[in-house]
Amino acid sequence: MTKRVWVAEGLPTPRWVWLARDQIAAERLRTVPDELGLPLIVKPAREGSTIGLTKVSSIEDGALERAYAEAARHDPLVLAEAFVQGVELTASIVGRRALPLIRIEAPQGNYDYHNKYFSDETRYFCPAGLAEDVEQAIRAQSLAAFDLIGCEGWGRLDLILEASGSWTFLEVNTSPGMTGHSLVPIAARAAGIGFDELCVEILRGAHVG
Repeated sequence: MTKRVWVAEGLPTPRWVWLARDQIAAERLRTVPDELGLPLIVKPAREGSTIGLTKVSSIEDGALERAYAEAARHDPLVLAEAFVQGVELTASIVGRRALPLIRIEAPQGNYDYHNKYFSDETRYFCPAGLAEDVEQAIRAQSLAAFDLIGCEGWGRLDLILEASGSWTFLEVNTSPGMTGHSLVPIAARAAGIGFDELCVEILRGAHVG
């Protein structure tokens, strides 16, 4: 639904195909590479931390079918998505503010579960080192993308900045990590917001209904 809203409102997001369990057949899977090209990403729609996500570079030896089966173990709703090459960024939203962007550099460009939580080689840059006008434009559109799907309070958007200078939104994380070394606290710290203050601000904006 997030992608449908973004596309309807003209926001950039990778092309995708929705693969619900009752729609899947070997013949349907075979059409996905023609629609999206290779490589492509197969992932559970409502999982996090790249759990169940597979990058498929070839359709030989049943690679696409295995990727679908792995994603479907975690969620009956699976997305196949065109792979976008570029710089990995994340935009944190707190209240009505988009915080400074974080640039992520993972080993071999693979920001998977291991490299998120266990690797000491993944590097995070905040400030992200972008031109100021690009940084501000991405932050403004991140807040708009957050608003369009009805999010409030706080969250985080993941996106890719392509070599052409354009960017594309991958997804919104509505329950980001909140340890002292997680991404939202890193961005808040760059904006001059301490961890305790960040927690209080998030709680202040919380409500039901």
